[in-house]
Formats: sequence, C-alpha cells, structure tokens
Amino acid sequence: MAVPTFVDRVVLHVVGGRGGHGVASVHREKFKPLGGPDGGNGGHGGDVILRVDPDMTTLVDYHQESTRRAANGKPGQGDNRSGANGAPLVLPVPEGTIVSTPKGEVLGDLVGAGTEMVVAAGGRGGLGNAALASKSRKAPGFALLGEVGAERTIVLELKVVADVGLVGYPSAGKSSLIAALSAARPKIADYPFTTIVPNLGVVTAGDTTYTVADVPGLIEGASEGRGLGHDFLRHIERCAALLHVIDCATVEPGRDPLSDLDVMETELHAYGGLEDRPRLVALNKVDVPEARDLAEMVQPDLEARGYHVFAISAASHEGLRELTFAMGSVVAGSRTATAEVAPRRIVLRPAGDSDDEFTIRQVDGRWHVRGEKPQRWIKQTDFGNDEAVGYLADRLNRLGVEERLVQMGAQIGDDVVIGGDDNAVVFEFDPNVQAGAETLLGRRGQDSRLEGR
Repeated sequence: MAVPTFVDRVVLHVVGGRGGHGVASVHREKFKPLGGPDGGNGGHGGDVILRVDPDMTTLVDYHQESTRRAANGKPGQGDNRSGANGAPLVLPVPEGTIVSTPKGEVLGDLVGAGTEMVVAAGGRGGLGNAALASKSRKAPGFALLGEVGAERTIVLELKVVADVGLVGYPSAGKSSLIAALSAARPKIADYPFTTIVPNLGVVTAGDTTYTVADVPGLIEGASEGRGLGHDFLRHIERCAALLHVIDCATVEPGRDPLSDLDVMETELHAYGGLEDRPRLVALNKVDVPEARDLAEMVQPDLEARGYHVFAISAASHEGLRELTFAMGSVVAGSRTATAEVAPRRIVLRPAGDSDDEFTIRQVDGRWHVRGEKPQRWIKQTDFGNDEAVGYLADRLNRLGVEERLVQMGAQIGDDVVIGGDDNAVVFEFDPNVQAGAETLLGRRGQDSRLEGR
C-alpha cells in the first residue's frame, strides 16, 4: 500500500510515562541496625509534548504509527538515591496544527516556531520513606507509589499558515502561478484536481517576503463537502488575503470570469469566517488572444465591484510584477496590525481538577468523593501496607473529607467511594477507627522503635 506524502488530519493516542515508585529503606551500619529512613523518591514520568517545527509541513509521520508513549520514571533506591526522570517525548508538528478532542473540542492552536503543548503529562514519582519522615513519623515503613501518566486520544488537524491563499476552479492556473512567482515546483497538468495537497511558495516583493498557498481547487458545493470540499477550505482560514485566480481561456460550457467569481464567493461565504479577508483578482492566461479579449471586457465590471484586478499570464509572466507588489502591500499592512506570535507552552489538564477542592455526593446509598487530591492520593497508596493505608486516612482527614462526611449525615458502615469509575477504591466509613493502628502500637505512620533517637 502506498504511503501518502501529505496528511493533514490524524488521530493520535498519547500516553505519559509512569512515575517511578518511592522506596522504603532503612539506613544500616554495623552496631546501628536502625539508622533512620533513607528511601529515595521515584523519578517523574516523561511528558508527551507537541512542538511546532518550521521544517515540518505534514502530519504523515503520525499517519501509521498512531500511538506514542513517553518514558517511565525510574524507582527510588536506598541511601537517599532518587530515581531518574523519564525522558519527555517531543513530537514535532507543522505550524498551524490544531489539537482537538475526538468530539471536536479545540484544545490548542499551535502557531509560532517553538510553541509547545503538553498533551499527556507524565505521572509524578512516588515519595520514598525518607521524604515522608517527620517529627511524629520518624521511620515510615512505607513509600508512595508512582502515578500513571495521563492518557488521551487527540486529533491533529493542519491548517496551512500562509499569507495569501490562491482561490480558483481546478485548472485555473494556480499551480502554474505559484511556480512562476516562487521557487516552488508543484505538479502541473490540465485536468481537474491537479492539486490534491497544499503547495507553499515564498515570494519577495521589495522589502516584503511572504508565502502564498496553492491549495486544492474549489467547485460549486465545496462548502458542503463536494469535490475536495473542506480539504481545501480549512487551509485558507489563516490567510491574510485571498487571490481569485480566474481562467479566461476555459472552454467549459457555462463558464465565464464573472460567474466563476460568483461561485467562488458563494462557497467562501457559505463556509464562513472569511468575510474580512482582502480580495484581489488575477485574470489568468492572457497570453491566449481570446483570453486577453475576455479579460479586457470583464475587468471594468470587476473593478466596479471593488476588486483590485490584474491581467496576468503565468506562462509568459506578464503582469506578475504588479501582482506580486500588490499582494506584498496587503500582507505588509496585515502584519503591522498583528503582533508577531511568540512561542508559548500549553499544558493540558483534566477538566474540573482543583488542588484545593473536593466534592462529595450520595448515589444509591454510597458516598462518592471526587477531587484531584483524593484521587491522586489513592493512586499513590500501596493498599497491601497497613501503614500506607493509615497515612492515606490521615491525609484525607486533614483535607476535611471525614468531617464533611459527618456533616452530610454519613453513618458508620456506609460505603465511601474515592476515585473515578474505572479505578475507584471503596472504604467502610468509621471515623472512630484509625486505619492500621492495630499494627503500629502508636500513631499512624509512626515507629515506636525509634522514639527518643
């Protein structure tokens, strides 16, 4: 199967690296068997990052390999040695890439070389028992687990970033024009939809250098998806100006410059959002005598409509200098009104998360606790270690979960559910019992063997 050379829409599954687990370790020396906790922290998982690369022009690299994962963090070790962080996975994307959810919600618009977007954050590394030690908890016999990295499916859609978009019927001469204006060498032939991918050319007019985009040709009904439809239209959304390229030498019945222009404008209006773009008109192929006569006939009518009109020939280069400088003037004016885009860094976070809040609601007799902190703490807890469970209970109590449950009427024995539907943990509510206390002979998370040291 042939691999496409240009892809402007892909669905990508991204997974941040998992954080390394913290370690529970006790420093040991001769004649000093309990020298204190020295377990190191786990390393953080790597992020999955999209970064605008000016040298990228297509999303084809992600067309077949559609799942990308960042590296995991390493676990901590004894002797206070922390695990290494997982390396971030940087995915270069073209300028003009839109990031959205599969349902169409736009998450980011990546414009400006170097702009970054963290689309899947790596999980935090778990704390080792050395970091968990305190005056009241001198020798924790547990450590926190590393968190899993964020995982999501995103849609990448490329909208070409160009200053001037060439608009016209298939075979109107747009590809020939861009080849004549710049060093670009697009495929050119005399049949519909010669251009099936956007072609970019760089044009210089005096002190102004700008880009022109030759994109798939419009036909009547394109705004409704006919022909190449939206495959064309989305690529002109960012253009500062539009150039109508009209074929004055067409032999197709029912075609003439005025009706061609009307069809193009009808499709642009139906698509929407392009009403404010300045328009220029190029009456192309005037090297053909009949086409020159037709151009001279319709030029006054087009100028009466308010268009700036140029009679040109992409083949003989007639009129191209004047057209080049006119487009450059429009682009220069647009740039003075728009500040240059500086690189940005965007981080995607789950909607509604808050470090300071949690919610509790009763559903079918069970109390459901939601919030960024409680749900993160659940993921960090080793439920096979009673002391770790006791530490979790202390954290939830300090956050106010227990007090809120009492205020809301929770009774001893009620089920308390913490976490999302896919990874929830269920407790039996009893504010009078200290989790893990029966195994510790003292305060939760405290080792009485080290009292007084």
